[in-house]
Amino acid sequence: MAAQVEKKPPAAWLAVKPYFNGGVSGMAATCIVQPIDMVKVRIQLGAQGGPLAVASNIAKTEGFGSMYKGLSAGLLRQATYTTARMGLFSQFSSTLKTMNKGENLPLWQKAGAGLAAGGLGALVGTPADLTLLRMQADNTMPVEQRRNYKGVGDAFVRIVREDGVGGLFRGAGPTIVRAMALNMGMLASNEQAKEMIQAAGGYEKGHPIPTLGGSFVAGFFASACSLPFDYVKTQLQKMKPDAEGKVPYAGFADCAAKTLKNHGPLQFYSGFSTYVVRIAPHVVFTLMFLDALPKLEKQVGL
Repeated sequence: MAAQVEKKPPAAWLAVKPYFNGGVSGMAATCIVQPIDMVKVRIQLGAQGGPLAVASNIAKTEGFGSMYKGLSAGLLRQATYTTARMGLFSQFSSTLKTMNKGENLPLWQKAGAGLAAGGLGALVGTPADLTLLRMQADNTMPVEQRRNYKGVGDAFVRIVREDGVGGLFRGAGPTIVRAMALNMGMLASNEQAKEMIQAAGGYEKGHPIPTLGGSFVAGFFASACSLPFDYVKTQLQKMKPDAEGKVPYAGFADCAAKTLKNHGPLQFYSGFSTYVVRIAPHVVFTLMFLDALPKLEKQVGL
């Protein structure tokens, strides 16, 4: 009998596969870590106490379901931002690897690919990111100042109606810078750590140990690189005009300068433990799902 020829997946699927897998992985991870993200935002917005105390207070005063407030916006953010950044990083890496004649990329090329993919992905995901933060921060405001969004669709419509289409991109600059820092820390360190662990332990490609180890390393570096930018982004996106129509900060540099002057450099790392606890698991779950999906797809011929 003639040897059975393995059927190749459709070319269209191969083109969208990195984007699809990236988006699905990010959305699955978001469902797991959404409550931690809520606590992180509340601490950054001034909630008193440690992460467990803040989480307990939210559940007690607002109900456990409020821990998932903004989940729809969070999923939309992953469907846009993470789909773009993970797909672009895969595409950039493949192109660079071809240019390197199949050799592993040096760290600086991995960092460059992460920076570019993060910036472009963040531009796509900024509207959903802004909506998510607005929904999470609403209950921290005085009752008369709350926006009381009914859902992500209502939030989008009202932001456009009240602030124009440009309002969806408020804080886009800090969001993009923060995403570039996070993705450089996450994606470059993950690839580098996996290669080092694989070489040191003699593991085969695709072994779970390098994947898990690289994911944990990536979680830490993603957190450390991005939190200062995340803090400034949060302050800009939650600000509201006063009675005279003035906002507290003129932009990213003004917010960073005033924060440094009034509170010192450590203020940029307020909520760091919660941020690490939120970012690191999301990174780990995203990268683990991203590693598992192609194996499952291969079993069904995709």
